[in-house]
Amino acid sequence: MIVAGMVLLFNSGNSAPSAAAPQSTPLGATSQPITSTRPVSRTKVRGKKANMGPRSLDPTLRYDWLKASEDTKYEGTGRNIFLAQAEIPQPIENGAADKKKEDQGPAPPPPPPPINLKFFGFASKPGESKKIFLSEGEDVFIDKEGEVVNRHYKVLRISPTSVEIEDVLNNNRQNIPLTAG
Repeated sequence: MIVAGMVLLFNSGNSAPSAAAPQSTPLGATSQPITSTRPVSRTKVRGKKANMGPRSLDPTLRYDWLKASEDTKYEGTGRNIFLAQAEIPQPIENGAADKKKEDQGPAPPPPPPPINLKFFGFASKPGESKKIFLSEGEDVFIDKEGEVVNRHYKVLRISPTSVEIEDVLNNNRQNIPLTAG
């Protein structure tokens, strides 16, 4: 009796409704899709943000949203997104400067890039061809005459004090002296 009286007193003194036990509903049995209050506006349509309505957790396809995304046309600046650098526009020159350039003839081609290999030694065994030791940065290469180094340079001739290297991409030959260290 005392316990029943306390429960009755506790329930009557509480003005808020008591929390009911949650009822489980099977998936898909709800009449309304669950939505959040934040609208989705990720797509730009002709300079304006398109409001796609409230975000829904309903898995059905929304054909109006698909149609809006298909009708979106890219209106970029014309920049090629696949180039690492932006193209530098060439300045428009006047006719007098053009005539002056024609009188001088075509500009000479730029010099080929220098070969960045360092020759720091060689080794030879009786009966074998001479091998050289080349470095490029942290990489070390061991090659013979006629071999290609790093898919870029060809060893042409080995002498006791230098080595003749050809840049096969730029058709440039250079003698690299023996360096100490």
